Amino acid sequence: MKTNLLVEQHFHGCYGIDFNLATVDEMLDVSAQIIKEGVGYIFPTLVTDTVENINRQVKVIQQAAQRQTSEMAKICGVHLEGVFLNPEKKCIHDANLFLKPTVENLKKVENDFIKIITLAPELAEPESFDYLKDKGVKVQAGHCVGGNLSGCNATTHTFNGMKGVVHRGESTALSALINDDIYTEVIADGVHVSDDALRLLFKVKPMNKVILVSDCLSCTHSSIKEFDFAGSKIYFDGHEATSKEGTIAGSTKLLPDIVKILGNKGLFNKQYIANSYDYHSLAPRGEIEWDEDYNIVKVNY
Repeated sequence: MKTNLLVEQHFHGCYGIDFNLATVDEMLDVSAQIIKEGVGYIFPTLVTDTVENINRQVKVIQQAAQRQTSEMAKICGVHLEGVFLNPEKKCIHDANLFLKPTVENLKKVENDFIKIITLAPELAEPESFDYLKDKGVKVQAGHCVGGNLSGCNATTHTFNGMKGVVHRGESTALSALINDDIYTEVIADGVHVSDDALRLLFKVKPMNKVILVSDCLSCTHSSIKEFDFAGSKIYFDGHEATSKEGTIAGSTKLLPDIVKILGNKGLFNKQYIANSYDYHSLAPRGEIEWDEDYNIVKVNY
């Protein structure tokens, strides 16, 4: 099987690097390493933090993007997953730092290099959606409970960090499944979402509206076993990364690892790779050759 290089629009770090703390050189190192594993475009993702640190890190990532070479995964912009979330679905995020998604608060982290913002749509002012749309920012519903997704382009890690499927009333996950006009991120790492839930998503959603993401952490493809993330101590046992209380903090697999997991379960479709290109209007890049067991044989970029 051959595909284009993968697009990673939601990950918090890898190779021991946390994007909320990374330097310009560390961002460049990640982009140089990850392309060799088959990822050609990346949107480094920032978790909830102080406004000051978010603004600093967006600039760090932007500076790294300006110094990239053709031998690196292209940094396309920042995915801001944090601050504008619902405390009811905070997961590992620090709710003490949350802000209501108003235009006034959105301007506190305003930067043209932010390309995706995850927020709780039920808490947002109607003007917030227009403001972000005018700036060309994709709005994704995540860490939320609301079922009205009319102002959203996509849902963030569908099923995780949101009100699940219900048979009375509205919920985020239910709306994500039945709305053919929006994209749905999903973490198919075998930990975050059950195989049956994946089958439901793949069966119900139009095939061209599914986006695979890793949501991976700094411990991914590293020797790190304990680290700080989003204000919590996280423990990686080789399979899952969780807080002391058992809250899943994020994935520990890169996107190519997830493709292999799906492929070996008979759940992978090449369309899922093309979808990310369409969502971001990106030019197809490079080529990955996979063997019959979904191991990468060759990466051309």
